Amino acid sequence: MSVWFVTGASKGFGAQIIREALARGEQAVATARNPQAVHDAFPDAGDALLVAPLDVADQAQVRAAVDAGMEQFGRIDVLVNNAGRGLLGAVEEADDAEVRAIFETNVFGLLAVTLAVLPIMRRQRSGRIFNLSSVGGIAGGVGWGIYGGTKYAVEGISEALRRELAPLGVQVTIVEPGVFRTDFLDGSSLHAAKAVLSDYAPTVGPVRNRATSANHQQPGDPAKAAKVIVDVAEAAEQPVRLQLGADCVARVEERLAAIHAELDAWRDVAVSTAFDDARA
Repeated sequence: MSVWFVTGASKGFGAQIIREALARGEQAVATARNPQAVHDAFPDAGDALLVAPLDVADQAQVRAAVDAGMEQFGRIDVLVNNAGRGLLGAVEEADDAEVRAIFETNVFGLLAVTLAVLPIMRRQRSGRIFNLSSVGGIAGGVGWGIYGGTKYAVEGISEALRRELAPLGVQVTIVEPGVFRTDFLDGSSLHAAKAVLSDYAPTVGPVRNRATSANHQQPGDPAKAAKVIVDVAEAAEQPVRLQLGADCVARVEERLAAIHAELDAWRDVAVSTAFDDARA
């Protein structure tokens, strides 16, 4: 029996992961800014579920939630850093406060929770970490530059963590969902830059419109994604990256092909920058 610690567990991927883990007889610490929503979603979970209030940007709440989980279950086997927020708008349209707010949750909050849990996993010499990135963390898109920047940061941190923790029995996986039918596009999760500059209407404008029209129409099933994540947690070897959704696979393939093509086109320029004696 494993103990799961999931942030952002009141809805979306977080709630579905908790549901799947409990259905398999696991135990879980479900954290959320609105803990009552978690209680309402899992009224019959009993002692297998501990619900804790958690704003990942609040260091005191992070420590309290991890301590509560350890007090009730004595261990944490799987950490899912799912809590996050979005910001829609051109990079230039985002003001300092908007940028800092999304980085505070998506990057610094993820780090705070991870750093609180890592000493436990190191002592155990075992553990699984799933860091929720996005297809936008490997294939950035117009209107999502700041959000994608947070996910690029998550990917870089996670790659290093995976190598650092591997000898200690802890595995790290970057989860890259495509478009899934969660509440991500609702106002509670997705924020729009207050400034709207007319010069970006041809590029960012259509993205804003799609974000509204696509809400709750996305093809991805979060329950199926949660099943995959729990399956991977039970596997002997986790992947570095876990792409979810056919749209994600297509975008990643397109991005990799573009990187290869550009690398080939500029290869001679790239390798020309060494000292002459180093190239001899």
